[in-house]
Amino acid sequence: MKICDPKTAVNVDLRDIKVVRRIGETVEETELVDGLVFDNGVRHSAGGPTRIENAKIGLIQFQLSAPKTDMENNIIVTNNAEIDRLAREEKKYILKMIKKIAKTGCNVLLIQKSILRDAVNVLSLHYLARKGIMVITDVERTEVEFISKSLGCQPVSHVDHFTKEKLGQAAFATEEHTPGGRLTKITGVKFPGKTVSILVRGSNKLVVDEAARSIHDALCVIRCLVKKKFLVAGGGAPETHLSLKLAAWAQTLGGSDSYCIRAFSEALEVIPYTLAENSGLQPIKVVTELRRQHKLGNKHAGINVRRGKITNIWEENVIQPLLVSVSAIQLATECVRMLLKIDDICMSR
Repeated sequence: MKICDPKTAVNVDLRDIKVVRRIGETVEETELVDGLVFDNGVRHSAGGPTRIENAKIGLIQFQLSAPKTDMENNIIVTNNAEIDRLAREEKKYILKMIKKIAKTGCNVLLIQKSILRDAVNVLSLHYLARKGIMVITDVERTEVEFISKSLGCQPVSHVDHFTKEKLGQAAFATEEHTPGGRLTKITGVKFPGKTVSILVRGSNKLVVDEAARSIHDALCVIRCLVKKKFLVAGGGAPETHLSLKLAAWAQTLGGSDSYCIRAFSEALEVIPYTLAENSGLQPIKVVTELRRQHKLGNKHAGINVRRGKITNIWEENVIQPLLVSVSAIQLATECVRMLLKIDDICMSR
């Protein structure tokens, strides 16, 4: 609901939902963060701040460290004076960039990970700390678009282009300590985009991974509802009803068409049969009773796993998006059609 308008949306991009996993607490502590969560902490080796109010956030894609020489080049130093000169030039180079960043009012700096050279070094962290700027490093290239969309900031590829207009604004930027490590939250974004972050908690890695998978499955189901805004009953009810309708239609036809439709009808009964089997019930007894209920006109009759019998599954609130059932049937049908197109099988060893 936060990343799309249900009235007009025809699809949902799940990349607009960031799921961060963190060991510690229980699954019940999993929360929806109205803002942004980074699964790494703040760099405070130089004594920089770990909490900022009224944050002005900059996102940079350049390095705050001394430039490297070109390939196949060397710098030969022969005396102490030249070493001092190199150190002074490096300080001057880095300080010039830090001053330009601080001049814009930026107090939270996100730095993209670099493979060319160090994105930050001890000297740049020291100067940033003195200016009271919170630093978050190792931002992945793939996350830049999501961060820009979430915080309303623009990524900057050169220090000369770093201006006040390209900063994002938020109420708080804070570092939190958890048993699984540090993480950073940015909340109260002034101009938020249609994105959201979910912080998944769990007592160990297995629980956290399973919770994250379950959340992804749930999001995919809801996306089906956004794509096609129809609901059907669960518990094998729609498949059983469709199976009976197809079987009745097959009797009115003749020839190979009738045979194919009857086979399709029988195949649909695999779904309630498997559901009963997985629930520890007697599949033949349950499916026979389910078919009888649908013949009597109870179209919402389905397998109630909790009670172990057939009930009105719609009243039990066991429902699912129509697209889930339709997609499963379409994919199965396409698979069978592909197999039927094969004229011959060549055995090979």
